[in-house]
Amino acid sequence: MSICSSSESSSSSTKSWIVHGIVAGAAIAVAIGARAYLGQSKKLRSRVVGIIPARFASSRFQGKPLVNILGKPMIQRTWERSKLANTLDHLVVATDDEKIAECCRGFGADVIMTSESCQNGTERCNEALEKLDKKYDIVVNIQGDEPLIEPEIIDGIVKALQLQAAPDAVFSTAVTSLKPEDAFDPNRVKCVVDNRGYAIYFSRGLIPYNKSGRVNPQFPYMLHLGIQSYDSKFLKIYPQLQPTPLQLEEDLEQLKVLENGYKMKVIKVDHEAHGVDTAEDVEKIESFMRERNLS
Repeated sequence: MSICSSSESSSSSTKSWIVHGIVAGAAIAVAIGARAYLGQSKKLRSRVVGIIPARFASSRFQGKPLVNILGKPMIQRTWERSKLANTLDHLVVATDDEKIAECCRGFGADVIMTSESCQNGTERCNEALEKLDKKYDIVVNIQGDEPLIEPEIIDGIVKALQLQAAPDAVFSTAVTSLKPEDAFDPNRVKCVVDNRGYAIYFSRGLIPYNKSGRVNPQFPYMLHLGIQSYDSKFLKIYPQLQPTPLQLEEDLEQLKVLENGYKMKVIKVDHEAHGVDTAEDVEKIESFMRERNLS
C-alpha cells in the first residue's frame, strides 16, 4: 500500500538486590546531575524545532510512514499539517531508512538521517537535534502516524513550555477525550493528571480502573495524543537515563520521564484523534476524510 517508489537461596536473592541497588543508584545519580544541569539556565525557551521521527521497520505495521492515504504518503500529510504551526522555527523528518528519506525529500522536507539503534522516537529526536546546525530551546516530537494533527495542538504544547506556564516541567504533551469504544484498546494510550495539569501516569489499560471493571460513562477518561515537546537540555539527558520498570512493562517511553521524577505538563484539547497504529486504521481515516471532504 505504500507509494513514493515512490516498534532459590537467600544468597542469590541478596545478590539480586545488590545489583538492583547499584542500577538504581546509577539512575539516581544521573537524575540528580540532570536536574542540576537543567537548573543552570532560566532563560525563556524561544527557538523551536519540530522533528517527525519515522522508521520503516515497525513490528505492527511495516512501512507505515509511506502508506497511501487518499493519494499521499502518510508522512507527507503529517509534514504538511505540521508546517502550519506558528511556533515552529524549523521542521525536519528524522529517519533511518533511505526509502522514507527519498520520499520526504521528494515533497520538499528536510531530512536528517539517524541510526537504526534508536530505541524510540525520543532518542531519534535527540540524535537529529545533535546533527542540526542551529541550536534550539524546545524540540517537538511530532508523531508521523497522526496525519490529521492540528497545528494548534503543536502550538499549545510548545507554549506550555515556552511561556513558563509550567517552569518546572521539562516535557509537555496533549490529551483529548477518550471514546468509550477505545477504552480497552491497548493501542490507545490513556493518561491521568493532577489538579495542576501535570501527568501522573500513562497506560495502555483503562485508567482509572473502577471496581466494576466497566467503563463509567460519567468519567472524563483521557486519551494521549502522542505528540510531545521537550526542553532541549532535557532531551540530551534522556538517553542517559536507564530504562525503567513501568516504561518496559507498558512500552511507553514517557513513563521513563515520570519514573525519574521529572514534571510533564499536559494540555487538554478538543481533537478527533485518528492515529494510524495498524493497517486497519487506514481505511477508517480515509472514510473520515471523505465524509468531511478533507483532501
